[in-house]
Amino acid sequence: MSNPVSWFEINTANPDAMSQFYADIFGWSFQDVEGGYKLISTGGESSIGGGLGPAQGPNQVVFYVEVPDLESALQQIEQGGGHTVVPITEIPNMVTFAQFADPDGNVIGLFKGPGA
Repeated sequence: MSNPVSWFEINTANPDAMSQFYADIFGWSFQDVEGGYKLISTGGESSIGGGLGPAQGPNQVVFYVEVPDLESALQQIEQGGGHTVVPITEIPNMVTFAQFADPDGNVIGLFKGPGA
């Protein structure tokens, strides 16, 4: 079974300016949630969801892969030479996620799929 890329996130020092930029350039719409985070709707039938929020470090774009078991996925990643960057984190009523760095240092997110 393959695990789909189902979410992306843009982390930036300027969330308000960047949301306006993407709205102007691509026609994306944004919904404010808490902590300065914004949900992104890119439109289209085959689009994936996204978010834009304040960077906790350098600006970066992260895509998220849907997996049924975060702990098992992180164990496989560690065994394969990657390492956990953000441990399993639950935002109640929203999402449970983690982030890892691959052996070359690229940061990629994981999230627990619905019903998983």
